[in-house]
Amino acid sequence: MTEGEYKQVDAFTALAEPTRRRILDRLRLKEHTVGDLVDTLALSQPAVSKHLKVLREAGFVSSRVAAQHRVYRIEVTPFSELDRWLEPYRQLWTRHLDQLEQHLETMEES
Repeated sequence: MTEGEYKQVDAFTALAEPTRRRILDRLRLKEHTVGDLVDTLALSQPAVSKHLKVLREAGFVSSRVAAQHRVYRIEVTPFSELDRWLEPYRQLWTRHLDQLEQHLETMEES
C-alpha cells in the first residue's frame, strides 16, 4: 500500500481507542519515532506500530523516513474536519447554557 492508498478509517473509530489518543497527545508536542513512543508510553513496539497504522489510515498521522527510522507527525486536516463537524453541537450547547444562565438569573431575581 503506498502513501496515498490507505483505506478509509472512520475518525471516531480511530479516536475511540485511548492508546491512540495518548499517541496523538505525544505527537501534538513534536514528531516522534516508533522507538520514542514505545519508551514514553511504555508499550510494545508491535502495539505502537498497530496503533500508528490505524491513525495513519485515518489520516491523523503521517511519517517520513530519517535514516533507519520512521518519524511520525500529526496531520491537521482530519482535526479541522472534526472541528467543522462538531461546530453545530458546540452552538447547541452554548445555546442551552445561555438559556440555563437566563433561567438562573430569573430565579435569583424572584
